[in-house]
Amino acid sequence: MNDLRRLWLYDILPRMLPFADAGSAELPLPRLLRLSLFQASVGMAIVLLYATLNRVMVVEMAVPVWLVSLMVALPVLFAPFRALIGHRSDIHRSAFGWRRVPFLWFGSLLQFGGLAIMPFALLLLAEGGNAPPWAGQLGAAVAFLLAGAGLHTTQTAGLALATDLAPETSRPRVVALLFVALQLSMLASALLFGWLLTDFSQMRLIQVIQGAAVVTMVLNVIALWKQEPWNRKRAKQMAADRSAHKPRPRFVESWRAFVADTRSSRLLVALGLGTAGFTMQEILLEPYGAQVLDLSVAQTTRLTAIWAFGSLVAFALAARMLTHGADPFRLSAGGVLVGIVAFTAVIFADPLHSPWLFRAGAMLIGFGGGMLAVGMLTAAMSMAEGGHSGLALGAWGAVQATAYGVAIAVGGALRDLVGALASSGVFGPVLTGPAVGYAAVYHLEILLLFATLIAIGPLVLRTGSRGGRSSTRFGLAELP
Repeated sequence: MNDLRRLWLYDILPRMLPFADAGSAELPLPRLLRLSLFQASVGMAIVLLYATLNRVMVVEMAVPVWLVSLMVALPVLFAPFRALIGHRSDIHRSAFGWRRVPFLWFGSLLQFGGLAIMPFALLLLAEGGNAPPWAGQLGAAVAFLLAGAGLHTTQTAGLALATDLAPETSRPRVVALLFVALQLSMLASALLFGWLLTDFSQMRLIQVIQGAAVVTMVLNVIALWKQEPWNRKRAKQMAADRSAHKPRPRFVESWRAFVADTRSSRLLVALGLGTAGFTMQEILLEPYGAQVLDLSVAQTTRLTAIWAFGSLVAFALAARMLTHGADPFRLSAGGVLVGIVAFTAVIFADPLHSPWLFRAGAMLIGFGGGMLAVGMLTAAMSMAEGGHSGLALGAWGAVQATAYGVAIAVGGALRDLVGALASSGVFGPVLTGPAVGYAAVYHLEILLLFATLIAIGPLVLRTGSRGGRSSTRFGLAELP
């Protein structure tokens, strides 16, 4: 009986459950699943900041749109500091030899603080009362900035800790599992917040946001509990360095050494271009389906599920391919190629008036973006050598989050500008429909994805030559 149970747990079950083989002797699956809860808190915060509060502030609370856009953009301002946070966690001196846990803890406190004061700041912003207008604006700005800073700090330290704990052979599966945890958290949070705020009231809003703050602390405490071991050797070395007044490496010096490697700098360039290429349409896909293809609200809402399905399939496939020795740069390039096909399908859905082609394009956007994200993060993890995983993953997060925020802003502005010019007849009598503004953004995204291929090309060539492949073959790596 015990033999059958052992056979079921260790042989049959890992083959049936996705990512069940992501665990290892150094990082068992239960411990890894517990660690992934920090991604659940991050996903919940992303939905709350960028979706739920965005809609509630504009519609139910009648806050001016320009002010809402400014508040939502504030967390993005903290994104470039993720590289500094990662570097500080690499060189952090602790009496217990910890490096990542203190940053996970303080990131959780920042998230909690921002979410705890946010509902009252929003109410003051919307109603004002006897307080001057700037008081509500300042309170809301501080709340959004604290929550955003906590979000970025928690994710940077959490990814660095996962890199420290996971052996190199299982890192691709760990990366994919962490992405799935983030995706599932965002999906569940969106459904839960929508259900809780169906009968909207200001008291209900306060309860939902403060409940999210409490859940954030609970999830993050469970995630970090007993994850980073007490390293006595490192603690003694840190104490000796402190007593000897040995200076810690400066961020500028570490950053210069990191980007001096052309692989690192090219990876960041490719990541920024690819992220912008996939996310510029983030807020445009559903309006495109409604205005151009005449889809109903229910039909456009399903696009999120279709996109998420494509992403989840990409995560699972990428984990399997990377586990079997696939090159992360080639995997990322494959995702970019899928993205080019996806945006082409979305563009041609208008003249063909094909909603199914549009849905297929939305699913391929999620698939291609997922392949790019997993491949690039796995490559960044592979560059995290010598205990500097925080800097490498912080740089990855800084570029990814900054490109994400800038791309969304540019995409919306470009769509409005080109659409207004087309409506006024600047482009002639043919290009006057509502699809012109959207098509301009989609064509720009295709150009960005081609630029991403150019940036990835030498990386594929270099890893291919190390892997023993023939250098006489002509392919993606040989493109200029």
